[in-house]
Amino acid sequence: MDILLQSVVNGILAGCIYALFAMGLTLIYGVLNFVNFAHGELIMWGAYFLYVFISEPFSLPLVVAVFPAILCTVFLGIAMDFAVFRPLRKADRLTLLIAAMGLSFLLRNAAQFFWGAEVRTYGLEITQGYRYLGVSLTANQILIIVITVICVLGVYLLFFRTSIGKSMRAVSDNLDLARVVGINARRSIRAAWIVSAALAGTGGILLALDTNLNPEMGVINLVKAFAATLIGGVGNLWGALLGGLLIGLAENLSVLVISPGYKDAVAFAIMVAILLTRPYIVTGKRMD
Repeated sequence: MDILLQSVVNGILAGCIYALFAMGLTLIYGVLNFVNFAHGELIMWGAYFLYVFISEPFSLPLVVAVFPAILCTVFLGIAMDFAVFRPLRKADRLTLLIAAMGLSFLLRNAAQFFWGAEVRTYGLEITQGYRYLGVSLTANQILIIVITVICVLGVYLLFFRTSIGKSMRAVSDNLDLARVVGINARRSIRAAWIVSAALAGTGGILLALDTNLNPEMGVINLVKAFAATLIGGVGNLWGALLGGLLIGLAENLSVLVISPGYKDAVAFAIMVAILLTRPYIVTGKRMD
């Protein structure tokens, strides 16, 4: 029973991080109507930006370094849109997909060029977890849950209590109609990129705090974010939150019956199963 409870808790912890990834991914889909396959590199670069600021020559305390790291991730997200996706705004989704995959490859190799392919950590001391009802939780894992709740509340307040949030929802529902009624679509799209990149960077940092850093971490977690998005309904922000939690639970409960080495394949299997029935999510065209 203790093993089952620990697996459930581990699944919720992983699901919290995947939910942040998926919410950022589905937000861009909702506003711009394409799947940003370079979203995984925002996750990875967010984690590495923190590594830069806590290392020499900056040597900032971890808590302080989080803010410039997320800010740099946001700037990277805006730059991605300005340099690649904005000129292709009227292109079909297949063209955008190819552009996103090329950008992903470029950013992943750039990270490997700067920091190498080896696994890195933030160099934090390993602390003993708190035990309750047979379940162990470390301080970093408790922080993951707290930060996720704060991010979800922040997204809710932004979307339902601010004018820019309402504008983003209007653009997501119907871009042309939003422009007709005077909504600044460009500002709404920029805001979507800011929120998406901030969620990706935050999730990447939380993931690296609990595990480690490597240039491939973005690709692996993009698959999980995409699977979560498919489960919750592409473009559905709160569905992505639920999908992230379900993916986290599915892969951590799966280790009770299969080898932990195959855990990452669970999200991939779920993604493939959904795409076999709904391939038009990526291409934008139904296959009759």
